[in-house]
Amino acid sequence: MSTYHTIQTKAEGLYKEKGSKFLAFAFPVSSESDVKLIQDDLRKQFYDARHHCFAWTLGMDDQTWRANDDGEPAHSAGDPILGQIRSFGLTNVLVVVIRYFGGTKLGVGGLINAYKTATEEALKKVKKVAIYETRPIVMKFPYDAMSTVERLISDFDIEVKKRDFQLSCEIQGNIKKDLISTFEEKTADLYTVEFIIDNDASL
Repeated sequence: MSTYHTIQTKAEGLYKEKGSKFLAFAFPVSSESDVKLIQDDLRKQFYDARHHCFAWTLGMDDQTWRANDDGEPAHSAGDPILGQIRSFGLTNVLVVVIRYFGGTKLGVGGLINAYKTATEEALKKVKKVAIYETRPIVMKFPYDAMSTVERLISDFDIEVKKRDFQLSCEIQGNIKKDLISTFEEKTADLYTVEFIIDNDASL
């Protein structure tokens, strides 16, 4: 699969059970640094809460992820949060569920349901956005091929990163992985333009 989904903006959810409140916050993230900054901010904002449980996923095919129970019984908080992220088909997402203890223990089953439901309440509100797996592409060409290259950029929705028109023309960008084979077929007879696609890397 080369198309993935993340969330566009922050979303919140709330679940209450036997006096305990579970506040869920979902955030789009692109790095572990983003995760840490958000977590630090939430810990300052909700300094008096008993637990800050969380899960996050980053990346595409080879996703990195983490789930943390933050003092709750093992696998009763982080895993249910992570399960909901995956159930909604998302990546590049952090969900933190903050618990204010209400004085009555819920048991492991009750906690699993609480963290799962709070996360679900937040993720039901998000707007999904598609993110595509891409590969770097470099196009080298003479000036008289400019219109042809620009048309290819438009037709194949190539994300241009850099243009260099000094000695010769060179454009660097990203092409969606799913479109590479079609692109190569379309340009097979285009001898005035040199295309270099790095199939082993993504930007």
